[in-house]
Amino acid sequence: MSEQEILDLAEEFAHYRRTVLAEVEVPGPAAVRRTARGRGRRRLGTYTATVLALFGGAAVGYAAMNGPDREPGPVDPTPTISASPTPSGSASPAPSPSLTSGSPTATAPGGKISRAQLLAASVTLPAWRAGPGCSTSGIRLSADDREEANWLVAFDQGDVDGDGVQEAVALVQCVLGTGGPMQVVAFDRDQQGRIVTLGRVVATSIDKPQWLFALDVVDDGTVRVQVGDIAPGGGWPGEWSQRQWRGYRLKGGSFAQVSGPTSFGPNPHDVNLVVSATNLVLTDAPDGSRTGTITVRVRNGGNEPAAYVALRIGLPEAVRPDGAGWAACRDDPAKTGSPVTCDLNKLGAGKEVRLTLGFRVAAGTTVGTGKADVDVRPMNASFDFVEEVYDPDNTVVITYR
Repeated sequence: MSEQEILDLAEEFAHYRRTVLAEVEVPGPAAVRRTARGRGRRRLGTYTATVLALFGGAAVGYAAMNGPDREPGPVDPTPTISASPTPSGSASPAPSPSLTSGSPTATAPGGKISRAQLLAASVTLPAWRAGPGCSTSGIRLSADDREEANWLVAFDQGDVDGDGVQEAVALVQCVLGTGGPMQVVAFDRDQQGRIVTLGRVVATSIDKPQWLFALDVVDDGTVRVQVGDIAPGGGWPGEWSQRQWRGYRLKGGSFAQVSGPTSFGPNPHDVNLVVSATNLVLTDAPDGSRTGTITVRVRNGGNEPAAYVALRIGLPEAVRPDGAGWAACRDDPAKTGSPVTCDLNKLGAGKEVRLTLGFRVAAGTTVGTGKADVDVRPMNASFDFVEEVYDPDNTVVITYR
């Protein structure tokens, strides 16, 4: 072969490298991710194999023209290209979708939702209850409790729909002042990987529960929510609220309660006793003693009954209980000192009790003029005193003379 022919062949090979090999895409992280998702696998393999076959043929021909003549031998098979592992620090391939429990041919949307991803996504919440509230359509959850924000209070993950992929479950509050309605919402991904609302698990109400304290998703997909009967705030400490763990499962496209109590008992703190009383005027009796009466009214302005009511009247010890008006007392007031004590039975919400109580001062005993406290306090079933949200109206001052 002449020198010119060799130069012409080299020029043809250089042209081949500039035009054909420039189109070859070397498999990298993006190709690996596409391969893991099964997209374009056959097309990429066929195209790459074809290019390598052409390249291999050209190289062999070039070497044959420049080296010694050889006997024909077996042709090597076209090499197979294998995907390289994902490099450290790059995005990991998406996991293979799992089959759903309901359909063996359907696949679950890929990708567990992290708290950061949920905060960054635009989501639509189930509607808040009627009245002033927060936006629900195309909003972003907030990491803090600023006013009129949809605050992400608590977050957990679990397979709530049985498709083999963990969903995100969030406790969200519409912040209004020191309170605002709350709801637990489950989120999933659609087939395009977008975060979508799967459904509401439970929400607060004007009645009960008025508060949601915590959530927990367990292995069987049950969403456990700690609910409270009365919302903290306005003088109501959170420790006064009765708390219950209730479990919810996804059934027929919506969540239903499957475990835990379904109602609350009376909250002993949700009472408001109000007392009023008349002054005590003592007059002379035929036997030389002095007697008089007072009228005491006790009303429960709260939402729950008081199991028992403790009435205390701080008159001097020389002024003793007298007459049939004390029959309503569970104890014996005559055996008490100062203050005189009368324990009353249950007083329902919105109910009132009126007592006409007599007093006597023994003959020869002098009692001047003064002031005395008439005080009422709620008690629970164990006769322990119970705190109220507002207690200044539990005491009234009377005059005796």
